[in-house]
Amino acid sequence: MSDLLILSGKDVSSSVYKGLSERIHALKEKGITPGLAVVLVGEDPASQVYVRSKTRIFKKLDLFTQTYRLPKDASQDELLGLIAELNNDNSYHGILVQLPLPKDIESDKVINAIDPKKDVDGFHPENAGLLAIGRPRFIPCTPKGIMRILEQYKIDLNRKHVVVVGRSNIVGRPISILTSMKMDGANATTTICHSGTPNIQYHTKTADVIIVALGVPSFLDHEMIKKDAVVIDVGINRIDADNQKGYKLVGDADWQSLEKKASAATPVPGGVGPMTIAMLVENTVEAAENFY
Repeated sequence: MSDLLILSGKDVSSSVYKGLSERIHALKEKGITPGLAVVLVGEDPASQVYVRSKTRIFKKLDLFTQTYRLPKDASQDELLGLIAELNNDNSYHGILVQLPLPKDIESDKVINAIDPKKDVDGFHPENAGLLAIGRPRFIPCTPKGIMRILEQYKIDLNRKHVVVVGRSNIVGRPISILTSMKMDGANATTTICHSGTPNIQYHTKTADVIIVALGVPSFLDHEMIKKDAVVIDVGINRIDADNQKGYKLVGDADWQSLEKKASAATPVPGGVGPMTIAMLVENTVEAAENFY
């Protein structure tokens, strides 16, 4: 067995929920129950699972949540009309539209329609802009969860080289901003790699911390990292397996290969995933605190 430190998002999320309990209680003392509206269009299996997980956690914490389900052939206008109603419903402090949306719906228009003060995913252009200038209202849940894992395990990024593999607006771009911010736990020199980057290995081999969010199973292996690097694996991919389910979940990093060289890594599952939901809860509580 190697000395690889497992960065357990499951453990960190438990501490987050404990910390939120007092804040939730304080809101309820004022007659306020943090509320989240979830909008699900279509029947994407991964989205269904994710929404069920969110709902289970919210109910466990005695928070208010409601899922609005639209058929896969729902029109964009129908979806925008629902969002307008939810924007004006004060029982909801947060609105989350589950992505991906069907191809004939413009995701940007839908995200732009959400009230920025209820955009607990942090995807609205106003919230993305506030993050970019270092004054975030809502930090996107997965990047926020990554930073919390690093903080919990005392992995300080100050003066370190961080390589982010992936440039999505959901993970890659916001985490590159967060890691490079001049603040405690951050202040890294951050490089973003993507599908247009020649020789990604050239960059990852110089990184102290690698955050991989490509959606490519087992992309990162020990030959792509330097000794004692920290690996944050955001990927969650289904691959065929000879088991009862017929598949297993793997990340974007090759776990067995990394054990030979990395000093610490997040597992899949049980790493970044639980923290994404924990940060959604935290953002919803923050929205409720700032609502009145």
